[in-house]
Amino acid sequence: MSDFVSDFWNLYVIVIVLGSILACAVLLIIQGKATFTPGKTMGHVWDESLEEYNNPMPKWWSWMFVITVVFALVYLALYPGLGNFKGVLGWTSGGQHKDEVAKVDATVKPLFDKYLAMDLKAVAADKQAMDMGKRLYLTYCMQCHGADARGAKGFPNLTDADWLYGGEPEQIKESIANGRQGMMPDHSGLGDDTIKDLASFVRSLSGLPNDAVRTAKGKEAFTASGCIGCHGPEAKGTQALGAPNLTDKVWLYASTEATIIETITKGRQNKMPAWKEFLGDAKVHLLSAYVLSLGKGAK
Repeated sequence: MSDFVSDFWNLYVIVIVLGSILACAVLLIIQGKATFTPGKTMGHVWDESLEEYNNPMPKWWSWMFVITVVFALVYLALYPGLGNFKGVLGWTSGGQHKDEVAKVDATVKPLFDKYLAMDLKAVAADKQAMDMGKRLYLTYCMQCHGADARGAKGFPNLTDADWLYGGEPEQIKESIANGRQGMMPDHSGLGDDTIKDLASFVRSLSGLPNDAVRTAKGKEAFTASGCIGCHGPEAKGTQALGAPNLTDKVWLYASTEATIIETITKGRQNKMPAWKEFLGDAKVHLLSAYVLSLGKGAK
């Protein structure tokens, strides 16, 4: 309700809520004063023998309605429900969540602090820590990298020895804590023919079938068009930029000629979100150790 700038909506909710409760109370009063003739039918018959009798509601049923009305009024006095009125107890869902998180943190904080003070490789060797790290991974990371951490198209495999930004402990932690912004610029200005030459050359670097004539032209274009600025003169990539090694057999998108042409032509935008603010230092440290344990490049 605090999002509404007009008092009209505050009053609107109050009137609707109290009006509904009042309507139930009025219905109870009317029913209490009605005249009934037990045993007499109202002349309505359904399904051949189902008849409606002019009997009053059972007392227990009436009292259930009374209890409901009283409960509703007490609840609305204690808890939020009447527009902007916060209730006598001042309860909020956000406040309850904050309290519950504080209780859990008080319980687990010593354990997280213990691992935070340890070297990442030492944490990665601790079974209990890795069980905790796996749960963190399955909660926050599997949506992109998969439950088995083998990634998907556009999302790196975390179990191999190939690292875009480096697989050393602090590099992994930096990636998780502060995120990464990868960018392959648009090279459509090179023209279709040159782009096909480049695609053939890139495929040749990892031993894939290619056109020899186009590969020779692509090798020249690789230097002339500035590709070496990111991928290096030997096309082995630059981890500081997140530029991939083009000479191995690891592909973030695909190794087909069509996909490589698409990458060169349109470029790519990849973002790894930053988790430090959301998870905090201790959980980032634990999660970094778990990812370190998955990979094969920094052990």
